[in-house]
Amino acid sequence: MSALEENITRIHIDDKEYVLVGTAHVSKASAEQVKSVIEKEQPDSVCVELDEQRFQSIQDGDRWKNTDIFEVIKNKKATLLLVNLAISSFQRRMAKQFGIQAGQEMIQGIESAEEIGAELVLADRNIQITFSRIWGNIGFGGKMKLLLSIFYGIFSNDKISEEELEKMKSQDMLDGMLQDLTDNFPKLKKPLIDERDQYLAQKIKDAPGEKVVAILGAAHVPGIKEEIHKEHDLKKLKQRPPKSKVPKIIGWSIPVLIVSIILYTFFSNPAAGTQQTISWVLWNGSFSAIGAAAALAHPLAIVSAFIMAPITSLNPLIAAGWFAGIVQAYFRRPNVADFETLSDDVTSVKGFWNNKVTRILLVVVLANIGSSLGTFIGGADVIRLFLENL
Repeated sequence: MSALEENITRIHIDDKEYVLVGTAHVSKASAEQVKSVIEKEQPDSVCVELDEQRFQSIQDGDRWKNTDIFEVIKNKKATLLLVNLAISSFQRRMAKQFGIQAGQEMIQGIESAEEIGAELVLADRNIQITFSRIWGNIGFGGKMKLLLSIFYGIFSNDKISEEELEKMKSQDMLDGMLQDLTDNFPKLKKPLIDERDQYLAQKIKDAPGEKVVAILGAAHVPGIKEEIHKEHDLKKLKQRPPKSKVPKIIGWSIPVLIVSIILYTFFSNPAAGTQQTISWVLWNGSFSAIGAAAALAHPLAIVSAFIMAPITSLNPLIAAGWFAGIVQAYFRRPNVADFETLSDDVTSVKGFWNNKVTRILLVVVLANIGSSLGTFIGGADVIRLFLENL
């Protein structure tokens, strides 16, 4: 068997043939193989392991230039954008180190489908749905570990060894980046791999024509070979997990408790009530301001974080970081050059802090984290003063 045929799986169901091409997401040879297979097979449809969002990212390389940073903050997407940029940072550093382009085989699949006039099918599930289903499966500790593992990629200057690169070539890109979490949280495998195998299999099965070529990460081929013989409900697989009411209950319970304690203390001991209020303001404001300062925010953005944190901590629907971010964006509005250099700037810690776009995102996120810490510490101090003055 030739090296080309080794990565190809042929499946026949009724009168339809499916040609699964297991690729390495970070291999130059994979793109060449994709081109060769599509030209040889002349399929009616070509399925690629992309969703609409990632497809648009490939098609529109200048998408960052059209970003409205105020809309990002307003729509509460600063953290999501920062996480996406952190992932991009990992991929860009890998590309620089080894002279490769992650996802080149998918780009080749798109181009080759167009060249032969085959219908292009975006076969993967929306990445935000996948992450939302992951988010709902790992608990609070898992969420913190997930964020830390992603943001470690920003600060780490570790070189990727040849051995690690070879291992990544046989993994799904998402799975490879979250390998530590899948080891520690086995439940992650279901939304990250198993559900996507089912989704991909059904999309490939439903692709029009008598011959379908599917370009897939090699890690998905074994699962799809099994799942393609079954029927899967795509609507069910696309559902976002229902939001737990617990965070909302806790989010409102804490401010109600704090306000009640302070008001009660004011009536029984005005001096102690004043002391509680000062403690709440200082702890909240200081930690949020420290977070903004850590992001090298504009002085007025730091002041904004300090002023708004004690107020926003009493309302779960708003956050101090949003106000600090808007002030930062107003005084340090990103220009075209910031968006043009964004993809390169995110490959280093210095770039993350120097680029005006990522600086704003860091101001939002770090001011919010500081405010959250201030809420717990300030709340504990309010309760301490209450107990001392009973």
